Amino acid sequence: MYEITTTRHNHLVDSTLHAWSWQIPTYLFLGGLVAGMMLISGYFLFKGRYKENNCSCYYLPLFSIVLLSLGMLFLFLDLEHKAYFWRLYTTFQITSPMSWGAWILILVYPALILNILMRVPKPLINKIPKLKNLSDEFLKHPFGIKITGIINMILGGMVGMYTGILLSSLGARPLWSSAVLWLLFLVSGLSGAAAFVHLIAKNVYERELLAKADNGFLVIELFVIAMLIIGLLTSSKSHMAAALILLSGPFASSFWVFVLGLGIVIPLIIQLLAVNHKIHHTPVAPIMVILGGLILRFVIVAAGQYSHWF
Repeated sequence: MYEITTTRHNHLVDSTLHAWSWQIPTYLFLGGLVAGMMLISGYFLFKGRYKENNCSCYYLPLFSIVLLSLGMLFLFLDLEHKAYFWRLYTTFQITSPMSWGAWILILVYPALILNILMRVPKPLINKIPKLKNLSDEFLKHPFGIKITGIINMILGGMVGMYTGILLSSLGARPLWSSAVLWLLFLVSGLSGAAAFVHLIAKNVYERELLAKADNGFLVIELFVIAMLIIGLLTSSKSHMAAALILLSGPFASSFWVFVLGLGIVIPLIIQLLAVNHKIHHTPVAPIMVILGGLILRFVIVAAGQYSHWF
């Protein structure tokens, strides 16, 4: 029975990546973005920033639910055997990344809803007035709010790691066969989320804080990309060939120009100047970071399918 169930799980994983498509990298990007937003929102809850009326922790969960649902829709659309997706929820396979991801994504929704209950949107309160009393009662318990923040951070971190582990578990592609791919996707998701919050935050302190944090994330992302490339170049010939696909092969221009240049280095320089008050903060750098994170997923997924062992 275990072998049959495991085979079904592997078949579902294979069907999500049966051919290059835009749905999978977009899903991975949205998942990473939501993971980063959950980590940021959870951190703000834990640190007590919910006491600020314009704290981003009040509206980030709304964005997260919409973006995560959109990402899961894209994943469903890419499945080759859509009628069997429900089998993921009939069991839990500890060795299957797809099984872990499916259950983690289900747990994310209650955590986000719990966060939303701290300040229920007015249209919903107008329809269900009792939610206002529930929200007011929730805010009277700081310990419960901190626990909510911790839960959001834990689940956010798990979602961010899962987006990378999902690819690295598929050993048929040498480019994905890296122990740091999960870390790259996690840091990239955090960077994209920090840029997004920097872009939309109503609180000036949060905009400044997240611009500084994003600079740190971008530096770490450069370091992780370097570790990924070095790890591939110092491994087998197939891994070396996979690295060269990014460095000098068909995806080199996208990798060097859009991922590294426009997605990391240039926005990092702009934001370093901005946080040191050399220039004014503008939406340019955050938008570049977000687009760079999206292109990173497209390049990794496409180049990975282009790489092979022989």
